[in-house]
Formats: sequence, structure tokens, C-alpha cells
Amino acid sequence: MAGLVTIAALAAAACSDGTARACRVGADCASGMCGDDGTCVDGPGATPGSSGSNGDGGGDDADDAGALPPDDGGNLALPGCAPNKDGVITRDEVPIQAGLRATFRVAENVDVSTAGEALANGRRRWDLSGTLTNDASMIVETLPLAGKWYAPKYTSATYATQLRKASDLVGVFETLPDGLRLHGVVSPNEGLTKTELTNDPPVTMLQFPLSVGVKWNSETNVRGYAQGIYSSYTEKYAAEVDKAGELVTPLGTFEVLRVRIDLTRTVGIYTTTVRSYAFITECYGNVASIASRDNEKDVDFSRAVEVRRIAP
Repeated sequence: MAGLVTIAALAAAACSDGTARACRVGADCASGMCGDDGTCVDGPGATPGSSGSNGDGGGDDADDAGALPPDDGGNLALPGCAPNKDGVITRDEVPIQAGLRATFRVAENVDVSTAGEALANGRRRWDLSGTLTNDASMIVETLPLAGKWYAPKYTSATYATQLRKASDLVGVFETLPDGLRLHGVVSPNEGLTKTELTNDPPVTMLQFPLSVGVKWNSETNVRGYAQGIYSSYTEKYAAEVDKAGELVTPLGTFEVLRVRIDLTRTVGIYTTTVRSYAFITECYGNVASIASRDNEKDVDFSRAVEVRRIAP
């Protein structure tokens, strides 16, 4: 069912296939500038490819939350992007398109701290770098719709991506200048037990620019087939950028905005609620997500159905 959608798949990946790079973002270089070809730039007036890397890929500034280790494969979707950490994430600072891929570490049915630790000025720090029970690596891809059986049903959509590790269902998304919309949920293959659910209207999953305090809501009618059975119900999404802070992942530490989405699904007289969080950063997009159990009452819950974070 469409209720399987979590914010995990909003900006599913930040890298495309390619050769190794000396840098991904400006913070990887001593000069603070990463060239389009993935090599550090010495400074103003220098050309890409000149020396300037500090050699460890992470920079000497321990306070720089954008510092990342060298890339062992894949290229940044936003070449030369350097996080400005101004507390606002615009559409141009987030890679959302078809053809992206990244490795995530995914754990299911685990304890996790969604509250994190308090920092100064109301900021938080979340450490998701450690090994969790049932951890496994997962390649997350934003797949082009061309050739897919469901492509004619979603002509304005941009890409599809798997929503949960535990299910092969994919969400069908449309990228816009000011956001990201979910058109529906489908099974990867057509058949008697296919899933083909359409949101009318499409759901706004991200609304740019993002900054703490920004809120938006969506209400949709979901209709179609769930495992071959006709289904019709409603869903309401209440979204808010509720926190800013630092997120530690297996790949590195990021300056993030946390997006909270509360989903309420009503099927007949039965209502189910699901909470989820996404951690969005400049240049990479969604670098981690956490989804709650059904009918979770606590905003800062401690038991998650799925925890996903970017990894080497």
C-alpha cells in the first residue's frame, strides 16, 4: 500500500557512475574548492586539476561538518558543489533526478535515538555512524521510467525508487523547480498481483527552500490495486523542517536539516499513523532517514521500523 512510503526515498542518492575523485565538495580540499573534474583547486585563478588537497580528504577543520572521505567510486551529481551552511537548502543544492545511486547502511526493527543530543542554539547532533542490529548494505537508485510497465500511467513523473528494504515496491516521483511530488506506488513487475496505486492529487514530499520552521501539508485520495486487490483510501501528510544540526553517518559528518513527516492513512473507519524523518544536506540531498512503527505516539521515538544512512 502507499502507506509504505517513507521519506527515505525522497532524494535517494547523490552519486552517478564514474571513476574515483580526489574530492566531492569544497570541504574535501585545503583551498575549499573542488573542481568539476573531481580534483582540488588551489585558489582563485587556479584551474581544476592543480594540487591543493590536504591529502586526507577531510580537511583540518574539525568544525567543518561537510568534510568527507575520498570517493572510492562514483561522482557527485553536483560537481564542484561546496556547502555554504547558511541554514537554507534550495532546490539547486539538492541532487534529485533519474540515474543517481548511492550505498546506504540499512537496519530494520532497531532501537535508535531520534532525539539526538543537544548542541548550542537549539541545534541537535545525531550519531548514526555505529553498527546497528541487522545492518546490511543497500544500493539506492533513482531509476528512469523509460521501459517500465507503469511509465504510461505516470507521464509527468521523473524517476522511481525502492521505498523500503523489506519490500520491492517503488515510489514514482516528479521533480519540480520548487519541490518533489509523489505520484504513486507500484510493483516492479506487472501481473495478477501487481500493485498500482495513484495519488490524486500527487503528494508534496519536499517543498523548497528548506529552513527550520517551514511547514506544508498534503491530502490525497489513493486508488488502484494493491497486490491485485482494488483499494481506495485517503492519506494526509503533515510535514515540517523541525530541527537543524549535525548528522554522523558511516560516510562522514554532515550539516543537516531534519524534515519530519507525519502520515495519517484512513481506510474506511480505520486510521493508521506513521512518523518519519529525513536528514537533508546541501550537495547530497537525503543522507539518512528513520521510519517509525505504525501508530507511534512519541515524536522523538526510540524504536524504528527502518534506519537508513549513507555509507562508503
